Amino acid sequence: MEPTQPMSTGTPPPTLPTPAPPTAKRPPPLPQLVTELKDMVVTYFRQQTLLPLQKLGRYIGFGILGSLLLGFGVLFLAMSGLRALQSETGDTFSGDWSWVPYLIMFVALLFGAALVWVARTARRAEKEYG
Repeated sequence: MEPTQPMSTGTPPPTLPTPAPPTAKRPPPLPQLVTELKDMVVTYFRQQTLLPLQKLGRYIGFGILGSLLLGFGVLFLAMSGLRALQSETGDTFSGDWSWVPYLIMFVALLFGAALVWVARTARRAEKEYG
C-alpha cells in the first residue's frame, strides 16, 4: 500500500523557520565590544565625577579667595581704627591707659563678628523653615 497524500484545503502547510542567510547582521567582535565598554566607562566617569569635582573646586577656590580678601579687609580696617584711636585722641589714651584703644578695637571686632553670626543663623533658619 502506498501512503496517501492529505487533501489540500487551500492553505499551505506550516513551514519551519529557515536559518538566516550568511549576510545577516552579526554581533560585533569582542575587541570592539571591549573598546566600546572602555569608552563608555571613561565618558561616564568623566561626566559623573570629574566635571562635578571641577565645579566644586572652582566654588571652593572662589570661597577661599573671598574669605581671605574679606579677612584682610577686616584686619586693615581694625588696624586703621586702632591707629585713629591712638593718634586722634591726643593724650586721652597715654600712659597707663595705652591699652584701652586695643580693648575698644577688640570689642568692636567681637561686635562685628556677633552681627555676622546672627545674620548668618537668621538667614539659614529662613532658608530652612521658609
